[in-house]
Amino acid sequence: MSNSPSLSREQARRISLAAQGMASTVKSQGNATWPTLEKTIDRLNLLQIDSVNVVCRSHYLPVFARVGRYRHAALDGRTLQPAKREVFEYWAHEASLLPMRLYPYMRWRMDRAARGVGIYKELVTFAHERRDYVSEALNFIRTNGACRVCDLPDPGSRDTPDWWSWSPGKTAMEYLFWTGELTASARRNFERIYDLPERVIPAEIYNAPAPPERNAIRNLLRLSARALGVGTETDLRDYFRLPVAETKVALNELIEAGELEPVTVERWKNPAYLARDVALPSRATGSALLSPFDPLVWERSRAERLFNFRYRIEIYTPAPKRVFGYYVLPFLHKGRMAGRVCLKADRQAATLKVNAAHAEAGHKTAETAEALSRHLWEMSQWLGLEDVSVLPAGNLATMLEKAVAHPRP
Repeated sequence: MSNSPSLSREQARRISLAAQGMASTVKSQGNATWPTLEKTIDRLNLLQIDSVNVVCRSHYLPVFARVGRYRHAALDGRTLQPAKREVFEYWAHEASLLPMRLYPYMRWRMDRAARGVGIYKELVTFAHERRDYVSEALNFIRTNGACRVCDLPDPGSRDTPDWWSWSPGKTAMEYLFWTGELTASARRNFERIYDLPERVIPAEIYNAPAPPERNAIRNLLRLSARALGVGTETDLRDYFRLPVAETKVALNELIEAGELEPVTVERWKNPAYLARDVALPSRATGSALLSPFDPLVWERSRAERLFNFRYRIEIYTPAPKRVFGYYVLPFLHKGRMAGRVCLKADRQAATLKVNAAHAEAGHKTAETAEALSRHLWEMSQWLGLEDVSVLPAGNLATMLEKAVAHPRP
């Protein structure tokens, strides 16, 4: 790697922002339609799902960060509802929504799960010990159609000492979801509704031959590189949570094919790889509030390498030990991480509450507060809220409170 081309950290940052669709500040003013949303999803390859709903469900936020305001229904109709479905749900970077074209490239993971590989061992044990119960659950759906766990004839009770306090029905359904014998046909109040994949996935995609595992992993690695622009082996592998040994093989194949170029990046300890034909903009000025599960920051060490931004989610940290708050969104401003805000959408009070606001070093300025204020008002309008309130916590709170009270267009 000593003879590899070199990138400055600034260049790596700009490449990554451009690859992620975050190089520009141009956004929709509320009229983004499905084709615009689809382009963003295709660029990212997936939207990570999370059950936390403090601001809104996490999969809405990466799209909002890139395209601006849009109707939630414009995304729901193609993702979580059966009509005009354009995505499917599966394990990629955790539970995720993926473009339908990637379904064949996930079959290898389903096949592995059926062999007990790459799946929680507790699920495999349950499926082995209660084989008849799992078969009965699958047959019930085959006969009766899509259903929730509670619709099973014998879903069992959460009081039953099964894995993670899941009911037997939930455990069986999750095992079948992992193995691809069931998929999500929709979500209702964020509860997954299960059905047979042949009734959900378009026939031309479901019946298409699955590529060999080696080819599928190589293609997913290629997509990871395109989505990140530049990254270490760990960065690229983490995007779709690919297996280590197979990633190393695929990485070498992509290098030999000229699709990836080994590079060194200033202050990065490990070698990096640059995707072919990615853009290196002269500047990257994107600004957005980011979900904790946005691909720009979900790999915390990468966020630190790119932005000198140490970020940890503190949802599971006891309240007295939290540093920045319960649900904290990084604030990207003009291509830099300028701060972070702990937010809560108080729907009863129709208010977006800023429970804490912190500026990064060098960004504790009125300009940062005013920019953040505009993004908070935009988010509140997108969420259908009427007000923004700032609590006096954090080193940016005083400035932000003044900016929020007198927002500039």
